Amino acid sequence: MRKRYSFLVFGSVFAAALAGCALVENLVETTRFELQGRDVLVNGTLNARSLNQFSAFMSEHPEAERLVLLNMPGSVDDENNLKLGHLVRDLGLDTHVTAASEIYSGAVDIFLAGTERTMEEGAVLGVHAWEGNETADNYPRSHPEHAPYVAYTKRMLGSADFYWFTIQAAPASDIHEMTAAEVKRYGLLTKPVLRD
Repeated sequence: MRKRYSFLVFGSVFAAALAGCALVENLVETTRFELQGRDVLVNGTLNARSLNQFSAFMSEHPEAERLVLLNMPGSVDDENNLKLGHLVRDLGLDTHVTAASEIYSGAVDIFLAGTERTMEEGAVLGVHAWEGNETADNYPRSHPEHAPYVAYTKRMLGSADFYWFTIQAAPASDIHEMTAAEVKRYGLLTKPVLRD
């Protein structure tokens, strides 16, 4: 009994520490946008500041046509992340991942927002379930907690199948790197994988 109690206390402290880290990460800009020709190179964690950062960047660089997502560990603010993705689609931007790209979690949501979505062989796309007060798979499919994600995925891909896949692919504490077959099955790309 004592060991179980200690684990629960440790788990609560760990969860609080993670929540604190997310709050701290939202205090500073953790996403970098850099114009290269008509491409916007994107690196870093998406947070509460990324939407305003991106909006300002695009106001200064309306000639940009494509987001190239490079090294992106994910997001710490789902609500703003989805808004950023909707803005990417509203602007009609394309998205691309290079052979060296590693994008995870919320960064994959941004990839979905591209009007045209292209990927070079070797890119890593990692997905997992989200976690709030409960983990995503603890809610029935009809629960309102799923609604923003379902609506977003339907807008971007025409179906919510990919969303349901992500919350089963790995728990929030882990990551599932998608296979080429999964990328194809869920329609993430608008063109075949680019190979050398």
